[in-house]
Amino acid sequence: MTARNAYEQWLGYEGLSAADREELIGVGGDEKEVEDRFFTELSFGTAGMRGVLGAGSNRMNVYNVRKATQGLAEYLLDEAGAKERGVAIAYDSRRMSEEFALETALVLCGNGIKAFLFEGIRAVPQISFAIQHLNCIGGVMITAS
Repeated sequence: MTARNAYEQWLGYEGLSAADREELIGVGGDEKEVEDRFFTELSFGTAGMRGVLGAGSNRMNVYNVRKATQGLAEYLLDEAGAKERGVAIAYDSRRMSEEFALETALVLCGNGIKAFLFEGIRAVPQISFAIQHLNCIGGVMITAS
């Protein structure tokens, strides 16, 4: 699939937010920008997913957070007791951290996996403590660092 085809597919998605649709329409005439946003999918590396915030398959956004979380959920569902043990989720003060954490919790819960979402910002070490304290099967820390 070409970047332009992926761009058009995103624009055709009924669930695309109004803000993301507006953003994509705004860059639609710039082939270089369309190519950069859609030439590949944002990858999950050693330290997680990292990328520029924005609409597109090669950007950090709720759609990619949901996709990565669905992959985590599918993996965890093969583990005995994962649904009951659940996943601890924390976030920091950076832009979109709270929204990404909530999306993570919603996807996990949608798969029947208990989610323990902190009510406010937390430092990275607190997620490690929460995983152990709550006996979670895993944890997710939403941070730009």
